[in-house]
Amino acid sequence: MDDREQVYREALELHRLFRGKVSVECRVPLETAHDLALAYTPGVAEPCRRIAEDPDQVWMLTNRWNTVAVVSDGSAVLGLGDIGPEAGLPVMEGKCNLFKRFAAIDAYPLVLKSRDVDEIVSVVAALAPSLGGINLEDIAAPRCFAIEKALQERLDIPVFHDDQHGTAVIVLAGLMNALRLVGKSLEEARIVVNGIGAAGTAISRILLARGARHLLCCDRFGLMCDDDERLSGPQRDLAAATNPRRREGSLKEALVGADVFIGVSRPGLVTAEMIRSMADGAILFALANPVPEVFPDEALEAGAAVVATGRSDYPNQVNNCLGFPGIFRGALDAGARRVTEGMKLAAAEALAALVPEAELARDRILPSALDEGIVPAMAEAVARQARLEGICRQEHA
Repeated sequence: MDDREQVYREALELHRLFRGKVSVECRVPLETAHDLALAYTPGVAEPCRRIAEDPDQVWMLTNRWNTVAVVSDGSAVLGLGDIGPEAGLPVMEGKCNLFKRFAAIDAYPLVLKSRDVDEIVSVVAALAPSLGGINLEDIAAPRCFAIEKALQERLDIPVFHDDQHGTAVIVLAGLMNALRLVGKSLEEARIVVNGIGAAGTAISRILLARGARHLLCCDRFGLMCDDDERLSGPQRDLAAATNPRRREGSLKEALVGADVFIGVSRPGLVTAEMIRSMADGAILFALANPVPEVFPDEALEAGAAVVATGRSDYPNQVNNCLGFPGIFRGALDAGARRVTEGMKLAAAEALAALVPEAELARDRILPSALDEGIVPAMAEAVARQARLEGICRQEHA
């Protein structure tokens, strides 16, 4: 039995043993009649009256300020694909575990039996008065873009699709450090992003926001141009912001002379020959999971300088738990009404800074997911940026 099969077997036994990974705990004592009078009737009437008079008091008198819903329709779960809401529930529970363990945030899994954008938006919006933030998870593109946009426009709490923006923040942080290591700048680097779904779109957007000027995006048909009628609306918008020379061709052609490859696509797409055609000091983020576009040992043998994957059994893992706990912790602490591009950039800068110059190496461009300093550093940076942008509730400002 290989290591992966052993992990699968142990994980299944854990889920059987505990019958789920989340629970609800009481934060106040309930030992005496007086305790009951304070937590429930008659005492609870007083905070209810205060909130009725001033709805903003809900943030001070309930746990809403520290509550996030992890919402999914089960249509794009991990590497498993469209397996449905019930089958996706263990993933959402796991996400809630990470919120609690790393950021002390109370998170609740909500899987929805719907693929209708308007219905999902209506359900989540109706639940919003109970929540301080919404983490959208494992929703297939392009539906995920429409759901996130509609909820952001409708609600005054952070709505964050982690598959997009969490991944993008971590990729940007790792890439900034990798480029430092090889002596190149983001502004001048020639970057190819392959796979323009949820993650690829967000990665491309944050790279542009951070100053990337030479960015090419590829889908399964090759380089994207804005006049391609096959592209969805978000893809067409991205194509218009990239590939200024309107180049055409395959991924193989796009990689000739490139400094950076970022793959969120399919296994085995990148060959040694393609890596050898890239510029000296080539950086590869091969993030297809569980089998990357190219394995690190193959890429390094072909001349790559730095390689990152989504796997925990290789260095430089791009793991979303490096991002979303700190981002939400900062947003909730500041009372932010949304997560802005500036907050995401601040999070990436803070994450990158956690690897000191003296420790930067080809196998260490990101901190360990278990580094206890990640959440405080990212939360502080995110909260500070939210306050600078003036998007916080008054009582948190």
